[in-house]
Amino acid sequence: MNRTLRLIGLMYLAATVTTGLQAQKYSNEFLSIGVGARAQALGGAVIASAEDVTAGVWNPAGLANLSESESLQVGAMHSEWFAGIGKFDYLGITLPLSNKQRRLGLSVIRFGIDEIPNTLSLYESDGSINFDNIVEFSAADYAFLLSYAQQLKTQKGRLQLGGNIKVVHRRIGPFATSWGFGLDAGLQYRNNGWQFGILAKDITTTF
Repeated sequence: MNRTLRLIGLMYLAATVTTGLQAQKYSNEFLSIGVGARAQALGGAVIASAEDVTAGVWNPAGLANLSESESLQVGAMHSEWFAGIGKFDYLGITLPLSNKQRRLGLSVIRFGIDEIPNTLSLYESDGSINFDNIVEFSAADYAFLLSYAQQLKTQKGRLQLGGNIKVVHRRIGPFATSWGFGLDAGLQYRNNGWQFGILAKDITTTF
């Protein structure tokens, strides 16, 4: 009983610490929206159980849990925010390397608002209004994640390691553009029906 209580206490402490470490660093927090119907239904609590193509976003280590018989897996998602004003899109792909216990993945995420009218040229030089001068532009955030995962055999259980190289891009029509880079690292461990997961996001900070 004492062992069970200690385990419950440790899990509670880990959950409390994790909550404190989840401060967002991204404007619009578009990277915290999440992808995949299953993961969304679970409230994003899939760090330990992500095991499909969407693991490249949730925990890259989960890609190594895909069956060796699955040569290629593709996933996509589209959702709309604020009555369709904001659009969120995701596309992911994963495939095994020559060693079936290693996998490579690529994920692309976009959150943007399209058809924004640019009225800077609405007025002609003589002060008259010319609606033909109105053009539209988009403001969007992009994320590109290159994932690598590997499964390691242990004497007890199964250990998977993974990492992301992340590129974040923002473009606001012809007015502004910026780039950022970051690294993620993840781990999953499974043994006797237990699943544990750890994800360190932006371990070098995204710059």
